[in-house]
Amino acid sequence: MAVISRTPSQPAARGLLRRTPPRILPVERAPRRLDLAVRAVSGSPGPGGSPVPRRSPAPADAAAVAPASAPSSASSAIDFLTLCHRLKTTKRKGWINHSIKGPESIADHMYRMALMALIAGDLPSADRERCIKIAIVHDIAEAIVGDITPSDGIPKAEKSRREQAALDELCEVLGGGPIADEIKGLWEEYENNSSIEANLVKDFDKVEMILQALEYEKEHGKVLDEFFLSTAGKFQTEIGKSWAAEVNARRKEGCKKQK
Repeated sequence: MAVISRTPSQPAARGLLRRTPPRILPVERAPRRLDLAVRAVSGSPGPGGSPVPRRSPAPADAAAVAPASAPSSASSAIDFLTLCHRLKTTKRKGWINHSIKGPESIADHMYRMALMALIAGDLPSADRERCIKIAIVHDIAEAIVGDITPSDGIPKAEKSRREQAALDELCEVLGGGPIADEIKGLWEEYENNSSIEANLVKDFDKVEMILQALEYEKEHGKVLDEFFLSTAGKFQTEIGKSWAAEVNARRKEGCKKQK
């Protein structure tokens, strides 16, 4: 029978093998623990296809998620803006009645009025931002009712009723809420001429009209006295009177040069 001799190194080798697994296992298991953590956050299936419950998001993550009302809010905004597109395409009737080719739109008129409020040097006791907002919305009802002028023969009370109904419809399309309420308040403030801001914007409305009339007189060789006569003596503010006087002075100077 052969005798198997054991060398002194063999027990040490076996001991080494016994100690090796504890050092290797943590390295092997770490990726699996990471994988489970990822699955727990993502809600993807765990081992064997069984789903791992999704963890509730942290408060910071919840704040980053868009509110559930976002789609309907976006829909209302686009519906409202689409309706307001008519302000860009509806031409001001006063110019059409005087056979002006390619006349300005309602939006053109409101835009330059907003610029007037922006560049006006001194607005004592007035909120410039509010003036700009009033200028932007003061004719917004015309997106539905169109530009109603005195030549249409519609009584002032009926015109106001139609525009009020149109404004209510616009605010309903917008979805109501604080922004719609603000638009309605600004429009009514202008209609009632109930603040210094409304006084200023009403003057800007008239100044913009006679400035446009002056420009059309130059461009088309027409005489548009009607617009200058209808606004004479009706300016309420010092800046309105000053700007109107400047427009009239330039008109007179232009007439002198033509003679």
